[in-house]
Amino acid sequence: MTRVEGVGVHGGRPCRVTLHRADGPVRFRRGPRDIPATVDAIVDSRRATTLGNGEARVGMVEHLLAALALRGFWTGVVVEASADELPILDGSALAWYALIEGLGAPPPPPAPLRPRRTLEVRHAGACATLEPGDTHLCYSIAFDHPGIGRQRWCGGPERYRELLDARTFGLLSDVEALRAEGLASGANLENAIVFGEEGPLAPLRTEDEPVRHKALDDLGELFLLGRPLHARIAFQRGSHALHAAVMRELMRPTTDTGPTR
Repeated sequence: MTRVEGVGVHGGRPCRVTLHRADGPVRFRRGPRDIPATVDAIVDSRRATTLGNGEARVGMVEHLLAALALRGFWTGVVVEASADELPILDGSALAWYALIEGLGAPPPPPAPLRPRRTLEVRHAGACATLEPGDTHLCYSIAFDHPGIGRQRWCGGPERYRELLDARTFGLLSDVEALRAEGLASGANLENAIVFGEEGPLAPLRTEDEPVRHKALDDLGELFLLGRPLHARIAFQRGSHALHAAVMRELMRPTTDTGPTR
């Protein structure tokens, strides 16, 4: 059992999270109710991924799920949360990755999902393409901002750990509107990259940290497939909603997937 405390980046409320080893699929526990870490449990993809079961909710799950995927914990973990939004910590998945180390060795991984034909998914001007082949992720973003602009990150599983310390980001010009919607209440320069008119208000960890964070979010959300995805996947102007649309397409009964072993 391992534990961490912090505040939610959007709600600003404190949350205590305890990770337990337990047989069965990965799931979140909110009071007496469990929320499965599955595509079908997604109830909101705006600004972050929120899962739900009945009235129980847990949001901002993608950073923890990315860390679980990179640690190889596809099963065998219960995430007990005291609030409906996981803590943002430093805005990356690095602290989650270190916390999971305390759980010991992961169970054997499930058989991977292997699409056998090319899939293209479009959502709100963004696009994702999946092709059969060795596991590989390519992510591109384009922001009309001098501090971000066009960025691209590509790599296979041997490079995924490079994404762990990439932090969530946003524009200072958007903060007022976000807070009017009840969002970004817990955001600050300690847990997010904030871009002013000319550039970031604090140093970046890497020049391409924004696109690395988007790729990290994708790895976490693809965890909701319940098993590793073995395919070549490329995102252009991706979002939480596009990641969810890709997973739903992959889970459709008509999707042509090959042998899982």
